[in-house]
Amino acid sequence: MSSVPHTPVEPDELPRLRTAIGQALRGAHTHDYTQGPVGRAVLLLAIPMVLEVALESVFALTDIFFVSRLGESAVAAVGLTESMLAMVYALAMGLGMGAAAVIARRVGERDAEGAARTAVQAVALAAVISVVLGTISFVLAPRLLAVMGASPEVIAVGSTYARIMLGGQAAVILLFVVNAIFRGAGDPAIAMRVLWLANAINIVLGPMLIFGVGPFPRMGVAGAAVATTFGRSVGAAFALWRLTRPGGHFQVRRRHLVPNPATMRQIVRLSGSTTLQALIGTAGWIGLVRIVATFGDTAVAAYTVAIRVVITAILPSWGLSNAAATMVGQALGAGKPDRAERAVWTACRYNLVFLAVVGAIFVGFARPIVGVFTEDAEVTRIAVMGLRTLAAGFPLYAYGMVLTQSFNGAGDTWTPTWINLAIFWAFEIPLAWVLAVMLGVGPFGAFLAVAIAFSALAVVSAIVFRRGSWKTKRV
Repeated sequence: MSSVPHTPVEPDELPRLRTAIGQALRGAHTHDYTQGPVGRAVLLLAIPMVLEVALESVFALTDIFFVSRLGESAVAAVGLTESMLAMVYALAMGLGMGAAAVIARRVGERDAEGAARTAVQAVALAAVISVVLGTISFVLAPRLLAVMGASPEVIAVGSTYARIMLGGQAAVILLFVVNAIFRGAGDPAIAMRVLWLANAINIVLGPMLIFGVGPFPRMGVAGAAVATTFGRSVGAAFALWRLTRPGGHFQVRRRHLVPNPATMRQIVRLSGSTTLQALIGTAGWIGLVRIVATFGDTAVAAYTVAIRVVITAILPSWGLSNAAATMVGQALGAGKPDRAERAVWTACRYNLVFLAVVGAIFVGFARPIVGVFTEDAEVTRIAVMGLRTLAAGFPLYAYGMVLTQSFNGAGDTWTPTWINLAIFWAFEIPLAWVLAVMLGVGPFGAFLAVAIAFSALAVVSAIVFRRGSWKTKRV
């Protein structure tokens, strides 16, 4: 799909590769990503970004690992709530992508003051929106579970969990947005460390609150929500504090803490389309789980396990996608569109190798992987089938992820929005319904529809990307 030739890593380049990895993990705060070798720049950005988003997936995996010991209803409650939280993640990602696109462009233009103003306005927007939506969600959580198809038993077990997770979405949104700010600036190692802190708290506190270890009360599935929300809140607070400290590509100071309508309108303009774009994509997951829910709690539990495992693979790939987006934004800001394009195809190849390997592992070892999360025979059977089916779409989706995110990095946010609308709503959901319900294929039909949609997304995105209109977008 790329016209850029692949250059293998020679033996004498390995020491330089190890040096680059070490620099990426420490934080290349003074590196200029608009100059020098493209592959090295992508690597410096991608390594901490991959680790950051991999750590984000640990929240979900930690919850499902411990909650699975509480029974099928508890797992289903977590799965349905997580499907609703997908809308929150979409909003957070949309706000973050809009802010990151502007900040990357300002950093590429060497405008540290503009980057700092953008960061403050993005955080203010995130705080206001998340408090309003969190309050509404807290009140309506049990009803929302019912709308998602939860059985009375699942609602009884999971209502408190849903209230805490949905009501505490400010921690989710602020964490996403502030980390996106660091990524856009070219400081992804800071975002990575924020997630280290948040996950460490969740992993330690989670089992203590779920099972009542030591002086902690036994809260069951609600304990998982408390631990996750508290860990994210601490991480968000640390990230906000870090914005005010020196050592990055820009620093927020007191003079920036004033409303700036022009900057806020710019963020809203970009974030509106990126949020819609993310909502379109994640609403597809909600539509799929609603279709799967028609086959009972066992099918929902299996779907939850399979999707959680898949997210483990897909979220790290977002690191490479985000690296490409940052490179595009900064390169365009520096007036180097050809460098932006080379960075995208380089990230595509890296992502292809990664997801092809992960997909092969999932196909070959699906049963033991699923066995980590459930011992139920029927849940295992459906989840293994689903995991293998989804993995078949990984190689092409590797390109689709990077390409769609690169449009956002360029500020061309409506192009991937329309692509997502066509693929995930007009194509994937109807296809899943036809296969699973009308043709009687069952849950396998929903999984198959996802794999097909993954592949279609890559093909369409590559065709549009090659036209090059994204190079002329102004931010």
